[in-house]
Amino acid sequence: MRELADLFLVFCRIGGFTFGGGYAMLPMIQREVVEQKKWATEDEVMDYFAIGQCTPGVIAVNTATFIGYKRKGIIGSIVATAGVVFPSLVIVIIIAAFLNNFSQLPVVQHAFGAIRAVVGVLICNAVIRMWKKTVLDKIGAVLAIGAFLVSVAFDVSPIVIVVAGGGLGILLPVLKGVKKP
Repeated sequence: MRELADLFLVFCRIGGFTFGGGYAMLPMIQREVVEQKKWATEDEVMDYFAIGQCTPGVIAVNTATFIGYKRKGIIGSIVATAGVVFPSLVIVIIIAAFLNNFSQLPVVQHAFGAIRAVVGVLICNAVIRMWKKTVLDKIGAVLAIGAFLVSVAFDVSPIVIVVAGGGLGILLPVLKGVKKP
């Protein structure tokens, strides 16, 4: 029961103190789950991010679900998911109740502009950390840059890009004749 409460509180903190959606939560998930709690390895979290990207829903919620499941099975996935969603639910209800009254005030518009800028930095930080951990060679760099360009230039679904990346990850070693132990 204590670990379930811990799962809820950790993901509640992640959900309550990161703004800007799922990608902005990634650095905090990394810090809390890998570095502090040691509930998963960096590789596992990267796998969760990749799977979370190509499954329906928000990447941070999907990642919380995977980590909760790893720790305590189905009940753990429910508790972790509830934890990451709970703060947003409360905040959205409060904002919705008052936003129409205050949204046109210059101070509110400036605050939203600053929040957007900070969220952009948080997302860039997540991208840089993921790049350092996952792009290990020239082929990986070419694949990553290619996936980025395809997603930006052609508006291809992330699911297609992830599946193609997985397929290339299987196919390239076969073409090169590399055998894994």
